[in-house]
Amino acid sequence: MLRRIEVACASILLCAVVLLVGLAAISRALGSPIIWSIEIAQLMFLWLCVLAIDLGLQDERHFGLQILQDNLPSSVCRFFEILNIVIVIALLGYLVPFAWRNMVIMHARLDGALQIPVSYYHAAMLVGFVLMVRTLVVKLIAALKPKVA
Repeated sequence: MLRRIEVACASILLCAVVLLVGLAAISRALGSPIIWSIEIAQLMFLWLCVLAIDLGLQDERHFGLQILQDNLPSSVCRFFEILNIVIVIALLGYLVPFAWRNMVIMHARLDGALQIPVSYYHAAMLVGFVLMVRTLVVKLIAALKPKVA
């Protein structure tokens, strides 16, 4: 269910970014630019990227090197897959508190014409880390289950 929510949010954000950029281009061409459009488009695009990264990770459509999988036995590949997942979870787990502190610190700063807190941008990093940890924990559990031949 969480995946469907992520896909829905990403779809809505994509449509909103496209509509806002189109509207901003038309209004600029008509001589009445929307001064806040760039800020909102950047914010929405940032959140869209965070959701897309997690969705790509869930589908294993992220960048990866296949040289190990192509040249080593499956049991060794499985070991490296599990090791890789554990290392990335540990790294993301280490970074989460820093992302939290960064978001809290940045809340006092205001950005651009709308004067929105910069923490809205930095919250995307925190949410992205948490979503990726959740995805990787699910992948780790699946990787640790015995393979049925």
